[in-house]
Amino acid sequence: MVWILLICAGIFEMLGITFLNAYVHSRKYKSLGWMITFFAISFLTLSIAMKQLPMSTAYAVWTGIGAVGGAVLGMLFYKESTDIKRIICILVILGSTIGLKLLS
Repeated sequence: MVWILLICAGIFEMLGITFLNAYVHSRKYKSLGWMITFFAISFLTLSIAMKQLPMSTAYAVWTGIGAVGGAVLGMLFYKESTDIKRIICILVILGSTIGLKLLS
């Protein structure tokens, strides 16, 4: 259950960063409201997960999910670079995140 919460926290972080990007480019307060909401939910679920997981593991996994998810969303929806070197780096982050889960 705690890992599901941590994955949800990472997904909400991805949504938060997506709406941050939308707000930066549009200055619409609706995007700002969604950004604040998703980041708040992300931090809340992260804090609940940290009650049962070591801080270093929880934070690294949360950050990894957000980083990989943000990069993938950027490539899919915002025409960011899909260079092979970038994809390899994303896969390294993903592999490290999975490794932390397996070792915890």
